[in-house]
Amino acid sequence: MKRILIFLCLLPVVLSAQLPTRKIEPVSFSQVTITDAFWKPTLDKVATTTLQACIYQTEVKTPRIRNFEKVARGQNEKHEGIFYDDSDVFKALEAIAYSLKNHPNPELEKKADEWIDKIAAAQLPDGYLNTYYTLGRLNERWSDMSMHEDYNGGHLIEAAVAYYQVTGKRKLLDVAIKFADHFDSLFGPGKKHWVTGHQELELALVKLYTTTQDKKYLTLAHWLLEERGHKYATGYTWTEWKDTAYAQDVVPVREQKEITGHAVRAMYLYTGAADVAALTGDAGYMQAMQTVWEDVVHRNLYVTGGIGSSGSNEGFSTDYDLPNEQAYCETCASVGMVFWNQRMNLLTGNSQFIDVLERSLYNGARDGLSLSGDRFFYGNPLASDGRHYRREWFGTACCPANIARLISSLGDYIYGYSETGLWINLFIGSSTTPRIGKAEVPITMETNYPWDGNVKLTLQPKSKSKFKVHLRIPGWVQGEAVPGDLFVFEDKTKEAFTLSVNGKAVPFQLLNGYAVIDRDWKKGDQVELALPMNVKRIVSRPEVKQNADRVALQRGPLVYCVEGADNGGQAWNFILQDNVRFTTSFQPNLLEGVTTIQFDAPAVQVTTDGQSVKTEAKKITAIPYYAWCNRGQNPMQVWLPRKIKEVKVNR
Repeated sequence: MKRILIFLCLLPVVLSAQLPTRKIEPVSFSQVTITDAFWKPTLDKVATTTLQACIYQTEVKTPRIRNFEKVARGQNEKHEGIFYDDSDVFKALEAIAYSLKNHPNPELEKKADEWIDKIAAAQLPDGYLNTYYTLGRLNERWSDMSMHEDYNGGHLIEAAVAYYQVTGKRKLLDVAIKFADHFDSLFGPGKKHWVTGHQELELALVKLYTTTQDKKYLTLAHWLLEERGHKYATGYTWTEWKDTAYAQDVVPVREQKEITGHAVRAMYLYTGAADVAALTGDAGYMQAMQTVWEDVVHRNLYVTGGIGSSGSNEGFSTDYDLPNEQAYCETCASVGMVFWNQRMNLLTGNSQFIDVLERSLYNGARDGLSLSGDRFFYGNPLASDGRHYRREWFGTACCPANIARLISSLGDYIYGYSETGLWINLFIGSSTTPRIGKAEVPITMETNYPWDGNVKLTLQPKSKSKFKVHLRIPGWVQGEAVPGDLFVFEDKTKEAFTLSVNGKAVPFQLLNGYAVIDRDWKKGDQVELALPMNVKRIVSRPEVKQNADRVALQRGPLVYCVEGADNGGQAWNFILQDNVRFTTSFQPNLLEGVTTIQFDAPAVQVTTDGQSVKTEAKKITAIPYYAWCNRGQNPMQVWLPRKIKEVKVNR
């Protein structure tokens, strides 16, 4: 009780001071129009095919919407499905909201409004909203911390905020506020303890605070973080959750030093902690986030930006345990890496977090959605013997709506701004008009990234304005595969890039991974950045036993793989020699247009009589990792063997 009273005394002081610590503010997706040749077709595919698949599965093939209808009817009907299914409805609504900005569609908006009406009708007068408990288990609500009531509520809040931002409609936002107020009436400083089984509500409450400016939501988010690590978790039924490391509940958040447990839960926890740190100035959270981030990136990250090697706990095992064919690498965890690394970049102004974000976005996360837009990966292995395939849906269907909402909200991650400057974080063709100081500055970005490294910015301030433009120079240009030394380029040479304004070389300063141009800008000024796009060979630290005597290939932000579909059905039967020469070419008719890497390699073949093997030179083609398994089931490898002992031949 004494600790609670101290916290109660201090928390209002911390929040009332409101010391924002962000170095950068993000430009919202709602202010960004994406025209990019790489991402725009994907956004359009999500807006049509992917979201229609989500709607079909939610309404027709599964009982998710039906459960809300049952609550509204009030006829004591039974709940169908899993206790966290409500969250998939909310995530789909959030994706729809983002999509309506990118791809306006009156019919889609009408469908969203129809769902929102059903959700609102299922809310109880006291604000409670959870179909699993409302349908026959109402006396058990808020009795089991592992049962995702708060997780579902967090996704409700995120959907409501997004839909309000895009459409200006308040109905779902009012539902979310009523739910948050209900939760606040039960839990918080001086009330009942609550340790969320699946973190999500923390970051959602911060979004609700920034939308409503009601400080009680920020106070509640901060309190939820403070609840962890004190053995307050009670009433749980899930066997896994009895392991406190599984739910990041071993020590208080500010004392955490290493990544543990369920990967998605960890990402949502640390995203929420970074959000709270940014608004409260909590130095303990900021230090903890940096320490845990280094543990993830330096010892537990896949080269694709995926995380979570173990399927048994959907998360982390031991340092450097990074199996390839058995890699779990849940799509949702890569989505979470994008969320968390963005927040860390905003806090620090350091581009290394965007380097990791970009790796996860273009590889581990993008791989979760098929090129057709209606097939999905739950896990994303880095090798396959041909048994892996993309699925239409899953019993636990978090990943389809999650990758849909990430891609649809892509505009959130491209630009940043402050009173004195503009940040270019991702090279994605787009336009926006941030306010830098007192001036609004329309900006257009043109690029064919990631296929080439040429980027052109056009700035259109109404009058001459002095500010700094920060252009991220990716770590892979600076000779760094990833922050730390978990993966390194065989050739660590820094590569030359060029930077000009209006066709002339311009002085700049390299600061925190950004090339910074500080000058007076006038209407029509053009900034051009040219990044080299050479093929790079990556090797692992020796502790990563699974990658011994193997090498991975990267070009620009993209990690490559060898797939059987391009190589006579084989992907495991060759050796990547140390002195091989790589050639690249853009193939417009392959996998919706990709740059491939080709190289000659000795390959082992079984003779036609099946009695012996022979070795012959073969031209091997590698494709971007995100594009594999879009042509049926076939073998694949990311980490390519350098020695004959690693070769396998498919019959």
